[in-house]
Amino acid sequence: MVTAPKKVVPGDQICKYDENCVLGGGLHVHQGIVYSTLLGFLKTEQKGEVKEISVERVNSDITLTALPKSNDIITCKVVSVNPRQVKVLILSVQGKRLPQHFRGIIKKEDIRAKEKDSVIVYKCYRPGDLVLARVISIGDAASYFLSTAENELGVVFSQSSEGVSMVPVSWCEMKCPQTNTMEYRKVAKVIAR
Repeated sequence: MVTAPKKVVPGDQICKYDENCVLGGGLHVHQGIVYSTLLGFLKTEQKGEVKEISVERVNSDITLTALPKSNDIITCKVVSVNPRQVKVLILSVQGKRLPQHFRGIIKKEDIRAKEKDSVIVYKCYRPGDLVLARVISIGDAASYFLSTAENELGVVFSQSSEGVSMVPVSWCEMKCPQTNTMEYRKVAKVIAR
């Protein structure tokens, strides 16, 4: 019996490994758990007591180039902020929209290049902000590690508490044009191309 293919990405947990599993391409075992190493479709075939599992690679260039990798510039949306880090959803990579969102983390020490010890996270980002960031590393299976420690990286879009799009006035402040209130942000220096 063959099951319908399921879409998988590198790092997806597939199943627990046992002696009845026969692994094909695109999979590896770590601490008794089978993980995907490819972007593609999971194929599972049960032959008696033996379960054959493999990942069939996707042949779409668009999908393959859209996966975030180290040093890529990504666009993300802030989901939550705490005193040590910012959690985000990655929306696009190198300007290409992703078919699915990935999670990312910007640690306190990766927000600014200078004065890292004086960073107050909630003065840099708020939930709902759109941010340009650089991928530092793939991290664990759950999220990518990101950095905004460059002038060109940081908040590119933010709304005030009244729901109005804010305007950057300096590298660390944005202004609501309706109420003239100022709010702290780590503002990206956007360069027109």
